[in-house]
Formats: sequence, structure tokens, C-alpha cells
Amino acid sequence: MEIKLGSTVVGRINAVRMSDAERLVAIGAMHDADMLVDGFAWVAKKIEQIGERLFLRPQLKH
Repeated sequence: MEIKLGSTVVGRINAVRMSDAERLVAIGAMHDADMLVDGFAWVAKKIEQIGERLFLRPQLKH
């Protein structure tokens, strides 16, 4: 999980004075936020792909 979040974020969480339980909660929250952002990015990409398929299709000539 540390590789996914980046060493800077985990390093800052580790630098703060808090209990181990609070540290795990903070890292878990960062992981959840990262997954949420990845999900939004995936949805945005799919919407863009669908838009391209719907609106940039070659027109049928009569």
C-alpha cells in the first residue's frame, strides 16, 4: 500500500505524533481516497470513450 500512496504521504503520516491505531486509520483513509479518485478517473475515461463513439462516428452518406 505504501508504494501506491507514495513515500511522501506515508512519510508525512509517520512523522506526525499519533498512536499506531490512529496511524493505521490515517493510512487507510488515504488508501480509500486514492481508490475513490482512481474510480472517478476510470468513470471519466469511460464517459469520454462513450462520447467519442456516439458523436464522432462517420456520417452515413445518402
